[in-house]
Amino acid sequence: MAKILCICLSATIQRTVTFENLQLQKVNRSIKYRIDPCGKAINSARVLNQLQKGCAEIFCPIGIKNKNRFLSLIKRDGLKIKFTKLPNYTRECWTLLSNDLQTQSSTQNNFSTTELVVDEPTCDFNVQKSENEILCKIKEMCKNIQGVLLAGSKPKYFSQGFMQKIASVVNEQNKILLADFVGSELELTLQKTIPQIIKINEEEFLQTFAKENPSPTEDFLKEKIIETSKQLQNMIIVTRGKDSTFASNNGQFVELPVEKIQAVNTTACGDAFSAGFLFEYLQTLNFEKALQKGSWCGVQNAKNEIPCWI
Repeated sequence: MAKILCICLSATIQRTVTFENLQLQKVNRSIKYRIDPCGKAINSARVLNQLQKGCAEIFCPIGIKNKNRFLSLIKRDGLKIKFTKLPNYTRECWTLLSNDLQTQSSTQNNFSTTELVVDEPTCDFNVQKSENEILCKIKEMCKNIQGVLLAGSKPKYFSQGFMQKIASVVNEQNKILLADFVGSELELTLQKTIPQIIKINEEEFLQTFAKENPSPTEDFLKEKIIETSKQLQNMIIVTRGKDSTFASNNGQFVELPVEKIQAVNTTACGDAFSAGFLFEYLQTLNFEKALQKGSWCGVQNAKNEIPCWI
């Protein structure tokens, strides 16, 4: 059995609200809504445990002010979790699903997805003490797993470069790390620790690795992915929504078409991809098979209202 640690610094209570036809600047009444425990790595853990029950464990800091509510949702979904406590609220975010009844045909729905991402509430606490506790717990949890999925944003109250410190702890334990975070935290991480796998979307890849070219062609993008993967001697996977996925394993390029479907909820498709890829790669060490599994998980996710349900 694969054993994977999913690290999420930005846990979320996610409301998915469905409307018949969402219109801005008007009163909109929902058809239904659901609440789920989310955050990128938590989303991935949900997929992993559908692929193989019990293979994933979550670690995250959570706010004590709505801790019980968050943990009750985790228990409902049958997810395993360890956590540290922060003196604030776990953030709440919203996904708005709209089925535009005015434009759909009799054979095809026209769903749209809008995400409202809300930062964690600010709070005053001993950040250094909390970070040290997090690093110690991750080091301990790494002992009995094969791979680590470190995904999502870093709350603003944690120190700059904290993701790099986590990546270093994982590297010291000789575990395979899939990094799914971006911006300055990824750039700082790459200065000291190279994740074996970087999963990133097209826009994020260009902002990180090709700032000099604001309007790249597909050929430029392919060459840049190959060049970066060869330079870092790792795997880079660039998802592109409904367009084919571009990936390179130490300079060996692969393009993988994405199955065309009528999507219901595109939230967390990338998280589902990360879960499927890492699960298959740890089992087989086969890059192309892992890409196929990741793509399949992302497509299944898009077919459902529930985030990261395959």
